[in-house]
Amino acid sequence: MNTPVAPAGPAHDGALTLGLFHLAIKTDDLALTRAFWCGVIGLREVARPDFGYPGAWLACPQPGGQAIVHIYAGGPALGGAARVASGTAAIDHVSLACAGYHAYRARFQAAGLDWREFLVPGTSLWQLFVYDPSGVQLELTFEGSAEAGAPPDRRDGRVYRAGQSFFTASAYPRQTLLSLHGETHHATR
Repeated sequence: MNTPVAPAGPAHDGALTLGLFHLAIKTDDLALTRAFWCGVIGLREVARPDFGYPGAWLACPQPGGQAIVHIYAGGPALGGAARVASGTAAIDHVSLACAGYHAYRARFQAAGLDWREFLVPGTSLWQLFVYDPSGVQLELTFEGSAEAGAPPDRRDGRVYRAGQSFFTASAYPRQTLLSLHGETHHATR
């Protein structure tokens, strides 16, 4: 197994993306979606924490295979709409496996980004949620037992709630983000 290599130079602050953790898909037909991903694609269903709404975690079939597709239905899949979105809009978020929970929070704060925090029920997984400029929701997932510092902030206004968007395109800190990363001369709108 390869050991992650931290980026060289003074810019490394302890935040490290390790790889894709999972893809989350919203559905209005959980049984049919499960049948496709398991019966056709060949994933297998694995235990899923009780989030209080229906869903499934599907993993690669090899022993110890990671749950790479998370499916959810019910209220959070609707996200306040009358119907569940379809096409690429049915992709709720992309989850990355990461290390350096507090370093990522500091990066979000420095860039003026809004974020949410979560502790997966019955696990030691810590999560941060943030949006990219196009409104794609990212979930950064951390092994909490390997992280130093306080656990996720679960106070109102900071805790993540499935199906509740906190993205506002007009409030996205575009200039701050561009300035922090020296991209103003490359920026196009």
